[in-house]
Amino acid sequence: MTTSSQYATSVLYTTVVPATTVDVMTRPTMADWEALDVRIGTVIRAEPNTGSREPALALWIDLGDGAVVQSSAKITDVYAPPDMVDKQVVVVCGFGSLRVGGFRSDVLVLGAVTTHGVRLLSPDMPVDPGSIVA
Repeated sequence: MTTSSQYATSVLYTTVVPATTVDVMTRPTMADWEALDVRIGTVIRAEPNTGSREPALALWIDLGDGAVVQSSAKITDVYAPPDMVDKQVVVVCGFGSLRVGGFRSDVLVLGAVTTHGVRLLSPDMPVDPGSIVA
């Protein structure tokens, strides 16, 4: 993901790499994008991830058709657990589960890194949980 300030980053991992340093030979292709499973989910439960080394929220996200996934997201600079319930978020599925402070994290929640904390990406109007991002 590249932000308008030309930095590549993610919510789960905080390594920030200037986009101008990415080798032209390693840039993603349209096939790389099409291989990703990016969807809209609706947060149904949120609480502090007390086992995480850095402040994070444990999220339970509805992806539709009865599928509920979990994610640990470092978004506490901007969001509190009550803010998250019923919020729609953009997630990347299919990486396989990780353990973050003992909490299973199934998906990567996407957001923009700002000087005021991570601002989550979300649709501008409600959509069905599990909707594919194109």
